[in-house]
Amino acid sequence: MSLSREKKQAIVSEESQSFSGAQVAILADYRGLTVAQISQLRSEARNSGVRVRVMKNTLARRSVVGSEFECLADHFVGPLLVTSSQDPVAVAKVVCRFAKANDAFQVRVGALDGDLIDTHVIERLAALPDREELLGKLFGT
Repeated sequence: MSLSREKKQAIVSEESQSFSGAQVAILADYRGLTVAQISQLRSEARNSGVRVRVMKNTLARRSVVGSEFECLADHFVGPLLVTSSQDPVAVAKVVCRFAKANDAFQVRVGALDGDLIDTHVIERLAALPDREELLGKLFGT
């Protein structure tokens, strides 16, 4: 079933607004995952303040035009899951943790501050302590 033009415009404007409030976006291939596994990912992401969205590639390309995530436009190919957040460490932790538990889930590429980041950078971000842990260390000293 195809979407009407108004619904497509609403999706593009909603996602553009979402991208404008995010610092990082990560694209991942979700082929081979079950609905239960994707639901588990969404639940973990929601608890960490990470937005997870599966959308048509053409709509995704239109939603990043004019934003700092425009560098991702050429990477919207095939079935992709888009994760974004204001906290780069949180989204990297959620995505990497889920990728380690599920072999079918593959992290492709991301964008941080207008630059493309590869899987090695995403893994290094995931290794950093999260915001709460850093604040605890700060208050401890």
